[in-house]
Amino acid sequence: MRFYLIGAGVIGRTHAEAIRKLAPREGCEIKVADPSPQALSGFAELYPEAQTFTDAQTMLAEEANDDDIVIVGTPPFTHCKLSRMGLESGRHVLCEKPFVMNAEEAKELLEVAKQHNRLIGCCSVRFLGLPKMDEVKKLLHSRALGDIYKVTFVYRGQRARSGIEYQSESRWFLDRSKSAGGVGMDWGPYDFTVINDLLSPASIEVAAAWTSKPQTEADPVDTIYDVEGHVGAMLSYRLNDSSKVTVQYERASCTHGEAYHHVEIEGTLGAVRWSPYFESDNVVYTCDKNGEPLSSESLAANESEFGFMDHPVLFFVRKVRGDVSQAVVNEQAVFNFSCLQAIYDCAESGKPQRIERGQI
Repeated sequence: MRFYLIGAGVIGRTHAEAIRKLAPREGCEIKVADPSPQALSGFAELYPEAQTFTDAQTMLAEEANDDDIVIVGTPPFTHCKLSRMGLESGRHVLCEKPFVMNAEEAKELLEVAKQHNRLIGCCSVRFLGLPKMDEVKKLLHSRALGDIYKVTFVYRGQRARSGIEYQSESRWFLDRSKSAGGVGMDWGPYDFTVINDLLSPASIEVAAAWTSKPQTEADPVDTIYDVEGHVGAMLSYRLNDSSKVTVQYERASCTHGEAYHHVEIEGTLGAVRWSPYFESDNVVYTCDKNGEPLSSESLAANESEFGFMDHPVLFFVRKVRGDVSQAVVNEQAVFNFSCLQAIYDCAESGKPQRIERGQI
């Protein structure tokens, strides 16, 4: 299996690590393209087995094999063009998050993927497939929670802005024309991949949404900075059985308010609370016992050799092979991105937005 990495930076090296773990069983080859000599030489030092190129077009010029995979690990404003190039070369494409810059680009890539009978996937799957997610799914599918009616998904950080406090050298994070948005486009892809994986909605309505850019004394003045640091929305999910679930969503990489996270699914018979991300591997289930709330806590740690950063490559390889996989590809990738776009559109227009799975 041959991998064609576009981008030799930090995220490209992360994907190369995952490919190395797969190499003994898949016989993987790594090729990488980047116009930066410094990035290429740094990559080659860490992965001397990789073949390097100074441009992606030259790298993709050789005849494609049916299971070739292109991985796009560049800033968002380049995702559509480079992903299209990969698909048109006859290869499957796995793209970093956010998937694209807007809904039009998402639909364009889906159409090209269909024309070439290839898969287009998104790297927003990092936190799927973890034992704690499986534990939550078991509670949902067993009906232990009863009828689901409310999901709370809130992550509030006071100072965690990409391009300022995190990866301060990558100022493109702060320019919406290059990043597609702020914290909503940075962390939202993970958030809605998790929520949609659990609920599998048939349609979603964004009833209300807002964005804000809290000001700090560390705000840069020497670069474009026009992205939000705080976003929120109220969404109504219609599930395949026609039931409805209200989702309260909030993300902040900058707020003067309290920093906390709270992720919980509530049903008529019980509730489950957990962290989809780094904070804890505990899953807390609460139900009623003799008229009183009773909570039980279980530890669901990941003991696999593959960590969450390996999941995009691992899941996509399984999908290409035709195996059972939690990869987010094609229509599902477009649907998940459309949720983010709808939040921004609702915040800007003040009008509710609706996404129908069957219309993608």
